[in-house]
Amino acid sequence: MQNEVQLKIKDKFSNKFKAGFPHIFKEAILNMEVLHQEGVIVQLVDEKDHFLGRGYYGRQNKGFGWVLTQNEHEPIDQQFFDKKIDAALDKRSTYYKDKDTTAFRVFNGEGDGIGGLTVEYYAGFYVINWYSQGIYQFKDLILQSLMNLVEFKGIYEKKRFDTGGKYVEDDDFVTGERGEFPVIIKENGVNFAVYLNDGPMTGIFLDQRQVRKTIRDKYANGKTVLNTFSYTGAFSVFASLGGAKETTSVDLANRSLPKTIEQFQVNGVDENDHTIRVMDVFNYFKYAVKKDLSFDMVILDPPSFARSKKHTFSASKDYVNLLKETIAITADEGVIVASTNASSFGMDKFKNFIDQAFKEMNESYKIMETFSLPDDFKTIKQYKEGNYLKVLFIKKV
Repeated sequence: MQNEVQLKIKDKFSNKFKAGFPHIFKEAILNMEVLHQEGVIVQLVDEKDHFLGRGYYGRQNKGFGWVLTQNEHEPIDQQFFDKKIDAALDKRSTYYKDKDTTAFRVFNGEGDGIGGLTVEYYAGFYVINWYSQGIYQFKDLILQSLMNLVEFKGIYEKKRFDTGGKYVEDDDFVTGERGEFPVIIKENGVNFAVYLNDGPMTGIFLDQRQVRKTIRDKYANGKTVLNTFSYTGAFSVFASLGGAKETTSVDLANRSLPKTIEQFQVNGVDENDHTIRVMDVFNYFKYAVKKDLSFDMVILDPPSFARSKKHTFSASKDYVNLLKETIAITADEGVIVASTNASSFGMDKFKNFIDQAFKEMNESYKIMETFSLPDDFKTIKQYKEGNYLKVLFIKKV
């Protein structure tokens, strides 16, 4: 890493950073030319050279780094990372004691004070996610902090960066013992097979924990359930264990079939009692209409952006039309679980999408429940974009 460089912030944005906004963005920077090597420490100052904060330069999505401290005299060193990670671990202490849930997020980026870094726990194993080359320059310090503070079987890492914004394929093992995969974790008493050494995904999205539990405990019993963009079938597993009459899981990825079968099997559920389809979800909607199919519950959790051979989906542009297709195959009094992880809009706009879709379909609805991130995915009020998850349980009335 280089010596510290001074990053001059336009005065019209200085109050934003003074208030604790952590994300360094292009429009705020006056002297971009000083940014060369990712990982360099940057001192943010206003146009009169008044101190605003200290952080690091790292390219992540559309950002240029993160503010780590507003204390002008606080060095970003081993002690700094020890303090941040120790505080995050303390906030998750109840999770470590919960025998029914053995996978959760230990450190959540800017919510815990270090943007660009997340750490997750999977039944004794830890996974560090690096979101830029900049934060990866601090690997040795962060890894040392984690090793000093936790007992672990093994530590893995995911490098979620390269010049094209794609996952860096590499040996994900860092230290400790290598896992024998799949590792079986528990979530609210339900088993999941996870793979910490197989590309960017592990097999489960931990941020949907409360939503899956709610489906199982309150909505699934006796119902027919369609799980779209189903990935490894986690929602379907919870629905089946909640007494669903039948689940149908639909995902375009070939891996979704064996992965979903595996998740049913590790819970003692016969996958032959359920339907798993590898196909484009948009084509499945057309198929369902043609076959006059309807479902008591439809789970709609698309990626914020996706592209197939025939379709391109953007949550901000296309969610309303996706909802309309969903409404068409949802039974009267049925429930739609509408979810998005798009950070480009908030809950109010998402609710407007719901309202627009139902109005255009001449249907009525009632919002039953609302969810955002669980508390292990810590966020801060100064950075609303960090609280990206929006989930609504909507009853068609």
